Amino acid sequence: MTEFVTSADGTRIAYRAVGEGPAVVIVDGALCHRAFGPSTGIADRLADGHRVFGYDRRGRGESGVGPGYAVEREIEDLAALVAAAGGSATLFGLSSGGALALRAAGAGIGVERVAVYEPPFSTTEEQRARFSAYRAGVGEDVAAGERGAAVARFMAFVGMPEPMIDGMRQSPGWPVFESVAPTLVTDAEALDGAGGAPVPVERLAALTVPVLVLDGGLSPESLRDAARETAAAAHAEYRTLEGQTHEVAPEALAPVLAEFVAKG
Repeated sequence: MTEFVTSADGTRIAYRAVGEGPAVVIVDGALCHRAFGPSTGIADRLADGHRVFGYDRRGRGESGVGPGYAVEREIEDLAALVAAAGGSATLFGLSSGGALALRAAGAGIGVERVAVYEPPFSTTEEQRARFSAYRAGVGEDVAAGERGAAVARFMAFVGMPEPMIDGMRQSPGWPVFESVAPTLVTDAEALDGAGGAPVPVERLAALTVPVLVLDGGLSPESLRDAARETAAAAHAEYRTLEGQTHEVAPEALAPVLAEFVAKG
């Protein structure tokens, strides 16, 4: 059943909570929300022994847009969800949702611990330059109202071949992508920090809660390098899920998250 919390700026944030036990809030990555993406499957797998909150980040699914897409507003959204969970929770962030979760963990909103899966930070100058160009381009696309162009730019940035992107433009699901295209700007902001999406070493080093960083054994080395550097900066536990890619399977992930939460 969908429920709602009201964020600090009055925006209604839709969520679904399942299970009973310590609270876990799942933060989706780019373009994803409860009806489209991995969070609902992960929540259902983790619900045995946990109260798991899957939510639609603002501007996605059933959540409101609010006056803007600033990272600070998204942290306020998470604060409202943590309050609904009883005032404390573990955050789990997928991909760029991991960058947001790591920011929120240091914001004093009741985060007890944070786990992330492959936050896509840049670890080389080439990657930083490429990300900066992407961030500028997607911002221009959204500002011009070119939502389809923004989605296509994101897909190309993450390595999708052009013929596949062209095919997806013709699919029935393309309007869903376009509907959440403005949120690509916020995802880029959550990653960017000093520019180019570097691993935010100082911010991570300042975290005072336990951190778990995960990657997949079959994921690209760029993502695995980012995971290792993130873990080192945060003095975090680092684990590899063998046989997994960036599209991690809920059945592989849930037991590892349950073990991490149980350490609390």
